[in-house]
Amino acid sequence: MHNIKDINEARDFIQSKTEHRPVVGLILGSGLGSLADDIQDAVHIPYTEIPHFAKSGAIGHANELVIGELNGKTVAAMKGRFHYYEGFTLDEVTFPVRVMKALGIENLLITNACGAVNTDFAPGDLMLITDHINLAGANPLIGPNNDELGTRFQDLSETYSKDLRNTALKVAEGMDMKLQQGVYAWWSGPTYETPAEIRMIRVLGADAVGMSTVPEAIIAKHGGMNVLGISCLTNMACGILDQPLNHYEVLEVAAQVRTKFVQLVKGVLEEM
Repeated sequence: MHNIKDINEARDFIQSKTEHRPVVGLILGSGLGSLADDIQDAVHIPYTEIPHFAKSGAIGHANELVIGELNGKTVAAMKGRFHYYEGFTLDEVTFPVRVMKALGIENLLITNACGAVNTDFAPGDLMLITDHINLAGANPLIGPNNDELGTRFQDLSETYSKDLRNTALKVAEGMDMKLQQGVYAWWSGPTYETPAEIRMIRVLGADAVGMSTVPEAIIAKHGGMNVLGISCLTNMACGILDQPLNHYEVLEVAAQVRTKFVQLVKGVLEEM
């Protein structure tokens, strides 16, 4: 369970470092952190300096909070996130979301790099998350509930805001950008899924599978935030193509779609 005292200590430290007061939060996934480089008048705060923050060792993550102006909005961007597979507790994984809420952020944009399960999708596509399936056997709300942070039994019927999704679709249409939509399955990792597991995931109704996002989305929803999820589909999931998977290919494809991804996020920010 998150401690309100810890949350407020982290919030107060961050506010002491900048006069910016962010209204939008960004969690930038593997290979997508370069969006933070476009933030103007930016303040960079290493996670190691922020009270009660963990530190990610995932490849492709920079481990800093970047606060500043991006396309007319004051944002707080996590350049690197914490993963369950690294051995962090889900409290540690999701603590930054609680801090963003304490900073006054109401809209949270969560991104990730993940594998496509839907064979109509292709590497390099961007996918709006419409819903998720939790296959990790864990939930960040397990344990005592603090009613000051959210309700005990959280409704997840619209975890990913329909209004924000419609905004993203409108932006993509205006840019003549193909934007997929689908269900994201959360897999604990760090192993990629087996071909048999991918067949199961497809039967269950998921269009993509990855190792993040769901815990943060649940906590954001618990805190009353509006969530937009965007997946960068970097590869076809295991067993769809007869080739092994590796994380460096994930980062390479994420880098290739950077321009498209940045355009979409900036367009969404302008319309928020």
